[in-house]
Amino acid sequence: MARRIDINRIIQSQFMRDLPVIMFGCAMAAFATDVFMIPNGLAAGGLTGLATIIAELGHRAGISLPVGMQTIVMNALLLLVVVRSGGLKYVVQTVTGFVLFGFFTDLFAPFVLHLQHEDLMLSALWGGIVSGIGYGLVFRCGANTGGSDTIGQIIARKSSLPVGGTVMAIDVAVCAASAPVFSVANALYAALSMVLMGYVVDMVVDGGNTQRAAFIISDHFEDIEHDILHAMDRGCTRLMAQGSWTGKDRPVLFFIFSRREISIIKTIVYEHDSDAMLIITDVNEAIGYGFKSVG
Repeated sequence: MARRIDINRIIQSQFMRDLPVIMFGCAMAAFATDVFMIPNGLAAGGLTGLATIIAELGHRAGISLPVGMQTIVMNALLLLVVVRSGGLKYVVQTVTGFVLFGFFTDLFAPFVLHLQHEDLMLSALWGGIVSGIGYGLVFRCGANTGGSDTIGQIIARKSSLPVGGTVMAIDVAVCAASAPVFSVANALYAALSMVLMGYVVDMVVDGGNTQRAAFIISDHFEDIEHDILHAMDRGCTRLMAQGSWTGKDRPVLFFIFSRREISIIKTIVYEHDSDAMLIITDVNEAIGYGFKSVG
């Protein structure tokens, strides 16, 4: 009889195990926000960018509106709208993320050293890199910090717009809205930081373990397969297929390899069969023999 796996117990234990990493990621993102973004008027999208704009307007009016507290309040209000679709697990992960981020943002604000306002490029680059690493650690552990993702879910539920495109539109709108408050240059640098941040987040979440996958269709598949197995020391799988035009059965070779081996596999394939069909695609993460271990 197959042993049943308690998924809820596993998720709970993983969340508790990852909680220190989530805290560190939130602290890192908050530190970057306080050092590079807020003091230089870089509203790089999301609720944090919106809170940066509101904080500046409040400062001009003589009112103190901490960015961290703003993000907590705004996220809490938004969460009440989407809570029914995500369940308890989603609520816990989201609340943990945005409360820790907001807490650390206001905690670090009085103590961090700010770069000079002339260093907008430096602030945008390092703000995007450091905060991207912090957010990436949070997302990698299954938590999140709310923000424009939550707004995107609400809009997507009420319309036919995709969540991803809606989130991007919101972030761009926040950057644009910062132009009359700070300057056009600030808005452009904020957009640069936002793009860089997204790239770094993807790198951290994917674990830097991106690989390539190849599909090979050839009459000389046995010779190509032999070199893949023995010369490259890679595993290879035969996928049984049938040509639509010829009706002939022949296998499609499938295997995963690293980016630096692209020239090697091209050489192997076309030395055996210059008419072979070789399809190479990206793989976000490869786990197993020859690559990353499950642990």
